[in-house]
Amino acid sequence: MKLLWITCAALLLSPLAQAVPYAQQTSFGLPVAAIQAAQTQASVTGTWQPLPTLQGGRLESAPITVPPFNELIPSWNVLGAVGAPFTLEVRVRRPNGQWTPYFNFGVWRAAGKRQSAPVVKTGDGTVNTDVLTLPYRSTAFQYRAAVEAGQHVSLLSFNTSDTALRFQEQGRAGRPLVWNKTLTVPGLSQMIYPGGEVWCSPTSVSMLLGFWGKSVRVPDAAQATYDSVYDGFGNWPFNMAYAATRGMQAFVTRLGSLRDAEVFLQRGVPLVLSVRFRAGELPGAPLSWSDGHLMVLVGFDAQGNPVVNDPAAKSDVSVRRTYPRAVFERLWLNHAGGMTYVITPRS
Repeated sequence: MKLLWITCAALLLSPLAQAVPYAQQTSFGLPVAAIQAAQTQASVTGTWQPLPTLQGGRLESAPITVPPFNELIPSWNVLGAVGAPFTLEVRVRRPNGQWTPYFNFGVWRAAGKRQSAPVVKTGDGTVNTDVLTLPYRSTAFQYRAAVEAGQHVSLLSFNTSDTALRFQEQGRAGRPLVWNKTLTVPGLSQMIYPGGEVWCSPTSVSMLLGFWGKSVRVPDAAQATYDSVYDGFGNWPFNMAYAATRGMQAFVTRLGSLRDAEVFLQRGVPLVLSVRFRAGELPGAPLSWSDGHLMVLVGFDAQGNPVVNDPAAKSDVSVRRTYPRAVFERLWLNHAGGMTYVITPRS
């Protein structure tokens, strides 16, 4: 029995076992060169394929095989017909080889009422606003999207991840060539607006849009991302869909470490990251605690600590903060598994 235990332990530590990725990004559309290049250097790799042919108002994929996952986050970029609904559904293959019913991610509109699907827990999985969570590991999914007349889909992207592996890249050595550099992302505070206390996501998106020369007012971004079922502004795919209406290619991904984030910053691409922290856990933060807070990663100081624009600051001029690398990375990975917004111009 002891010999068997040693053998099993050795297998767990084998290069093959270590090669199992935490997450993968599977995208359909035309990649931006900088993003595709960054993905080749990150532990969370990305694949790109053409979008399926639109038939009868529907885009439908063949089954897509990926590494084992128990969470899936979709993104979509849809242009035109701003008042028309766009819906996306995903199903996954159960461990017994059978397919689940399709899971619905709600109704997106660029203008007008938009809403995530009501949360309904099932034995096959649950869509909680923007994340499909499974009670098992799947290795395949399939999607279908209903596209209205006048709409043009430029990107569909899916992040799949095994949440048990979210810490396997934590603490990896950084890339010093990227340190001691910051990008000139405009600073915007969510706190200067009535009701802005819950606007960290659209405020962060507004900062990235401003960086790329597509400045928007924070209240306008908040209005354009409001989810009437979630009753909030932090629906991740909705925020990416909004950024797409401003000329961007935008998607939600998960990264394995700040080393992964560095490859995007190295190519001039700032990111939005989400953290959760208790009182006293994030030194220098304008909030004492948060169940989930988004901010913009703009660079790193000379020691490799992340430099961010934190929208919870009391004014636009005070958003720039530097947080301890190890602490920040842990809070980011522990909260939403390294959830990240990637936003760049389409061309």
